[in-house]
Amino acid sequence: MTPLVIGLLLFLGVHSIRIAAPDWRAAQVARMGERRWKGVYALASVVGFVLLVWGYGQARQQPVVLWTTPALLRHLAPPLTLIAFVLVAAGQLPGNALQAKLQHPMLLGTKVWALAHLLANNTLADVLLFGGFLAWAVLDFRSARRRGRVEVAVKPGRTAAAVVAGVALWAFFAFWAHQAWIGVRPF
Repeated sequence: MTPLVIGLLLFLGVHSIRIAAPDWRAAQVARMGERRWKGVYALASVVGFVLLVWGYGQARQQPVVLWTTPALLRHLAPPLTLIAFVLVAAGQLPGNALQAKLQHPMLLGTKVWALAHLLANNTLADVLLFGGFLAWAVLDFRSARRRGRVEVAVKPGRTAAAVVAGVALWAFFAFWAHQAWIGVRPF
């Protein structure tokens, strides 16, 4: 469980610098230069991600079950993750109506993804991983909203492209990658 916790702290910690220490971040960018800062940031993110994936995989070998998950909640995960994939895709494709309306669809997608997994899973590792991501996304969303609204010029076809990309990625993950990479069939 230790690698999972360290990985979460490192990965989410790096991604929380803008929330918790924006002045420190600006000073580091000024001192190092933007390119070097992004390199250090990316390296720390990758190390944290590898640790949390490895730690989660280890924790799944000897799960600490916290409750019995009702079947209904397991059936909510696929449609909720479909919504999450569409929101994440909308966050990556500039100029779509979802981005214009929601402002931060990727963070909303992260919240929905984490909630879906918390509803469907029942171990301590699940609570740490998905609860950690949910808490981080809630705080980051709040912080982003405080920074103010950004006007997004909606371009024709971008919203449909974001929805199609999100659905396609969800289908790939739900029907193949989740089983192949994580060892769990969503359906």
